Amino acid sequence: MLHTTRAFVLKTVRHGDSTVVLKAYTESLGLRSFLVRVGKKGGVSQAALQPLNRIELVAHEAPERDLLTVRELRVERPYTTVPFDPVRGALALFVQEVLYRTLRGETADRELFAFLEEVTTVIDTAPEVRNFPLVFLVRFSEQLGFLPSPPGPGAEHFDPVEGEFVTSNERHGRTLGPPLSTIYASLLALPLAELDAVRIQAVQRRELLDQQLLYFRLHVEGMGELRSPRVLHQVLG
Repeated sequence: MLHTTRAFVLKTVRHGDSTVVLKAYTESLGLRSFLVRVGKKGGVSQAALQPLNRIELVAHEAPERDLLTVRELRVERPYTTVPFDPVRGALALFVQEVLYRTLRGETADRELFAFLEEVTTVIDTAPEVRNFPLVFLVRFSEQLGFLPSPPGPGAEHFDPVEGEFVTSNERHGRTLGPPLSTIYASLLALPLAELDAVRIQAVQRRELLDQQLLYFRLHVEGMGELRSPRVLHQVLG
């Protein structure tokens, strides 16, 4: 069976002298793995398989094989600024790593795919992107089903274990208090398109990103520590 679908590149692993295994999140098949021929002699360019590239592919699926074989592959929407801007490039690598560590299952999710289209557009075109990692994680937690409810009266602390705002920090040592919990609450309803609507100091941005990633690790089994945040801390200041 042939499938034609759009997709986001998540990871490639060398498979042979002229082939790689591509892990991609697709519009019509969900998260799938593909065997891709690369190289100059009729293969796909390695440049087309850069992390988070927006591609379209035609692949053959055989019942007896786990890997789909790619017949055609092209970059559907090339980035205009990401390849030339170290900050935006670091953001793309961060999103790619988060997706690779969290997405599961071979089920199509059109809403999630549309969200990722918006995410990549914002990375490439938004005038100011320093708050992007924070807002992205908030909106992505909504997609994954564990976005916290807004805090009630007097609930000034965020409990990442239970995923809720509470009035006291006495539950355990992981509870997040003001001002970071207040900033986090202000991001809960913020759209990706309004990244500069909240002013956040650089040190607060770094600390809150670490806390949000802790929240993800507590709620996504097997996510583990990420490498890309260290680069983000350097390039975002």
